[in-house]
Amino acid sequence: MQETILENGTAVTASSSSSSKPKLGFLGVGWIGRNRMEAIANKGAGEVAFISDTATQNAEEAIRSAPEAKQVNSLEAMLQEPEVDAIVIATPSAFHAEQSILTLEAGKAVFCQKPLGRNVEETKRVVEAARAQNKLLDVDLSYRFTAAMQQVYNVVQSGDLGQIYAVELVFHNAYGPDKAWFYEQKLSGGGCVIDLGVHLVDLALWSLNFPEVKQVHSQLFAKGKPISMAEGKVEDYATASIELEGNTHVQLSCSWNLPAGQEAIISATFYGTEGGVAFKNINGSFYDFVAERYYGTKTEQLCAPPDEWMGRAGVVWAERVAKGEGFDEKADQFIKVAEVLDKIYGR
Repeated sequence: MQETILENGTAVTASSSSSSKPKLGFLGVGWIGRNRMEAIANKGAGEVAFISDTATQNAEEAIRSAPEAKQVNSLEAMLQEPEVDAIVIATPSAFHAEQSILTLEAGKAVFCQKPLGRNVEETKRVVEAARAQNKLLDVDLSYRFTAAMQQVYNVVQSGDLGQIYAVELVFHNAYGPDKAWFYEQKLSGGGCVIDLGVHLVDLALWSLNFPEVKQVHSQLFAKGKPISMAEGKVEDYATASIELEGNTHVQLSCSWNLPAGQEAIISATFYGTEGGVAFKNINGSFYDFVAERYYGTKTEQLCAPPDEWMGRAGVVWAERVAKGEGFDEKADQFIKVAEVLDKIYGR
């Protein structure tokens, strides 16, 4: 079985078998890390060779899913194994850049949870390490890989919308993160913007071919009060206005713990002179998305659930590792997204 999706705007075929499965190490196997591990294994895209997590329970549960894997106590232990081709990193944000650089400098490819770095400086360092080592680097910007967003991307790229003058991005999470480190700026790099907004900023810039960002204005709030990053707090509500080259205006709104009346509100809507197109969740779901095309007062549904998209980004990355792909210049896109986030944060 094969499925063709877009990786950084390029058609890639993810298959259920590979002639040479890469041997992978998994660093951090909490809920997300284990989900990505199981997705890669289930698709036959890679061999789960090593598992490491500081939480014993996480490691034990992961081993139950991949009994053939060996449990080790650190990233360094995995890097010392010559047969390991690549590492999947799903640890707290503060460790992403350092762990990615160590892995790349050990000659192994990296698939990292977002954000790749807590700021643009960290992000640049990781990308430069990947470039220097000629190793494949990717980040789990997973919404790119949903069937709904693939449809939206295709419509935007087709030019059928005419001049795209407005993009509205929304990600409201009626819950907040359940780990304390998310609320420590030095550990997380920020609040809901770097946690949730990063996905939407990426979707907008990616769909529009990463135009120049002319200016950014933002407002950050914590518990209903305006804040600045200089205070050392993290935001739980934020808005940002982003002006792009070509007179396209992007409006971002995101939050944690918003009384949204449902679990989540997630959307990326593109408006042009010849109509609109939207990626949006349905029924408050974090997992079910539709793509809609707008013609004045008429709505056409382009695709709807079910769509087993979770983990798809990691599967495609593992398939690319199996093919022996090295550094991809499109990793510079991670830097461009980080630059926008830094401007939102006023740093």
